[in-house]
Amino acid sequence: MDAFWKQIIWQQFGATIDMLENAMRVCPDELWSDPSKKPEWIRNDVVGFWYLVFHTLFWLDFYLSESVEGFTPPAPFTLDEFDLAGLLPERPYTKDELQRYLEHGRRKCRARIARLTEESARERRKFGSAEGTVAELLLYNMRHVQHHTAQLNLMLRRETDSAPNWVGRTKTPL
Repeated sequence: MDAFWKQIIWQQFGATIDMLENAMRVCPDELWSDPSKKPEWIRNDVVGFWYLVFHTLFWLDFYLSESVEGFTPPAPFTLDEFDLAGLLPERPYTKDELQRYLEHGRRKCRARIARLTEESARERRKFGSAEGTVAELLLYNMRHVQHHTAQLNLMLRRETDSAPNWVGRTKTPL
């Protein structure tokens, strides 16, 4: 894959990660872990803003992996997110912990895009119900992050009457 396409993919995926980071940064402490302010679509009564951030970062990390086998998130995170019964982390993760996870995801994403070749972009992968070429799964992953970032921004707008601005492209170089 030539540098032109890699740069375009990174600028847009990086912007998506930047938008998630902006939502995290402006979230007031009282909203961060208040389960009463959770979105209506989250059915669990003990999670809130922090959990949606964690969920987004966990799956960002997972979908950027080379394969399902051997995937392990960095500490203090666990594989509990795979539990279909809804096993939750023991406590709300802090902004600092999730900021470090975001940086981990950003580095992993940049590296994944940087090493793409025409051949590797066409390789097929399956991650749970997500299946397609590596290139398609990159776009799928970017859409997933953007989807949840929009939900976080909706929560911010609803609770604080403010939300971060759109990011057109990342300023972080590939």
